[in-house]
Amino acid sequence: MNQVEVTYDYVRADESIDPSIVIEGAHLNLNQWTISYMRYFSLLKRMAWVSPSIPLAVLNGTVTGTNVNGSVAGAGDSSYEFAWLLKGGPALSPEEFEKYKPATVIGVSLNVTAPTGLYRADKILNLGSDRWSFRPEIGLTHPFGPEQKWAFDAYVNTYFYTDNSAYRGVEILRQGPLPGVEGHLSYNFRENVMGSFDARYSFRGDTSIDGVGQSDSQKNFVVGTEWIVSLNNKNQLTFIFEKAAVHVNGPAATGIALRYDYYWGRGFK
Repeated sequence: MNQVEVTYDYVRADESIDPSIVIEGAHLNLNQWTISYMRYFSLLKRMAWVSPSIPLAVLNGTVTGTNVNGSVAGAGDSSYEFAWLLKGGPALSPEEFEKYKPATVIGVSLNVTAPTGLYRADKILNLGSDRWSFRPEIGLTHPFGPEQKWAFDAYVNTYFYTDNSAYRGVEILRQGPLPGVEGHLSYNFRENVMGSFDARYSFRGDTSIDGVGQSDSQKNFVVGTEWIVSLNNKNQLTFIFEKAAVHVNGPAATGIALRYDYYWGRGFK
């Protein structure tokens, strides 16, 4: 099975496109389009998939106390994901999937972000981060309630970063791991309509510049909601809203997203 996903994001925040590093005094607006491709396959009789993603964005805004007032457009950092369901996720054909009764699922994934985006070491506004990041994750989905219309999802992950050796031109930016936990409580209102309440908490991620600690350990708590409408077996729309309720040394971000998914492959009608 194959899937193409096109997402539009609008974010207003005190951050660049790299959400782990805050730009002090910034007031920025990000408009971003991301295209992703997912290829699903069977691995040891369990469902797995790989997914590359490429963002194109326009970032504009100002930074208080500086003469920074402008915009930048281009490609952001690309990402690549591998995921594998370890329990409760048998590889199924479309015909088998229609008869499948939801069960508890446990899976693992690894997301790698590459420094392929536009990065200018002498500029504050950038679309790329000029460093690699790695995010291993383990997740669980548990359906429950009458007709199993409710579901609880939980994820635990950690971001690991390589150094940016050209930060602000000549400095070396180093960042510690940024662990996080995430939860979703969802309900199927109709056969083709699902809504969820989402929450995410991340912490630590201290940085240093040329070996000097910045005393900027983070505490971020983000809440939001997600609504999915399946138009038919091949087409799906998703609306997402997120807001940072707590942002200690983290991005004070508010964002909305609209996502379109198209599925195709053998057996799809």
